[in-house]
Amino acid sequence: MSIKDFIKDRILLTVLLLLAIITIEIFLIPYPFGKFIKIYIPVVITCLYLIGIAIEYFIKQRFYKRIENTLDELDEKYLITEIIKEPNFIEGKLLKNILKQIDKSMLEHVNKYKYKQEDYKEYIELWIHEIKIPIASR
Repeated sequence: MSIKDFIKDRILLTVLLLLAIITIEIFLIPYPFGKFIKIYIPVVITCLYLIGIAIEYFIKQRFYKRIENTLDELDEKYLITEIIKEPNFIEGKLLKNILKQIDKSMLEHVNKYKYKQEDYKEYIELWIHEIKIPIASR
């Protein structure tokens, strides 16, 4: 995950924040506040927003990088759901839950074919046994 892609993903939120800052500044025009207050408010809002975005980026980037590194190290990639730690943000929790459901579905699918194969093997063994009896009696 690159910072460029992350910022692109947050462009709508950024535009809405800028519109909110402009609206606040427009509402402050008729009031006799000093220029310091009129500059301080948008600067503080913008700085807090940027700090929040940076923290969110580093948390998510660390989580996804850990998943990629773990996946590269695994021989059996389907075990990733058992190894990754529980994330502390909603998208990560959703992703882990989806991966667990996919893993469960794959396991059920494999088990279905395993049981079919076992049934077929039992059928062949029974058939061979049934054929051997008449042949042995001759």
